[in-house]
Amino acid sequence: MINKKVNSIEEALEGVSSNMTIAFGGFGLSGIPENLIQGIVDKGITNLTCISNNAGVDNFGLGLLLQRKQIKKMISSYVGENAEFERQMLSGELEVELIPQGTLATRLMAAGFGMPVFYTPAGVGTEVAEGKEVRKFTFHGIEKEYLLEKTFEPDYAIVKAWKGDTAGNLIYRGAAGNFNHPAAMCGKFTIAEVEELVEIGELDPNQIHTPGVFVNRIIQGKKYEKRIENRTVQPKSN
Repeated sequence: MINKKVNSIEEALEGVSSNMTIAFGGFGLSGIPENLIQGIVDKGITNLTCISNNAGVDNFGLGLLLQRKQIKKMISSYVGENAEFERQMLSGELEVELIPQGTLATRLMAAGFGMPVFYTPAGVGTEVAEGKEVRKFTFHGIEKEYLLEKTFEPDYAIVKAWKGDTAGNLIYRGAAGNFNHPAAMCGKFTIAEVEELVEIGELDPNQIHTPGVFVNRIIQGKKYEKRIENRTVQPKSN
């Protein structure tokens, strides 16, 4: 089998350059590719269009790229934890496309299935539907309107998994799997970082979430903060 392991962030990000569209995995701050994002920051890549469920937080995750104005357009479904994002959006410095969360996930995943378009009832009758085709379909005996959505075509997908092997097979933990798997499926070229990298045959095939066929390069990350967006403390009961 092909060995997709690379030994440095620079090697992993070879080919990634300014003016590209990149899909990032992660759900909130869970399962974000911390090392690869920092690598993009260090390379000084600019004018990026980023597809991600959220925009990170100030000074962490995609927030690092926003802080340095390396992102020109953000395509997300939730952006409420980043003050710099809000400032750039309101000032017109950042182009923003907000998408229903289910539609965002499906636009990623459908690309991996080879589907250029799909229909969904989400967004019909709202600003989301502006300029898009709307058709009526009968489903489960109920006729209603559906919106035509195009799948994403990012130049690269950058994801993070708990464990992977040198063939690119990936296993996620908890909420990290929510958007990493569909993001990995949609990229023309997918780069994965993992907390633990093992040899081929060491992963239980029944536990693999993303098959290596979707992954082009894999690297073991060296440092993970694994920040929590909002810490809450439950009052002690008597």
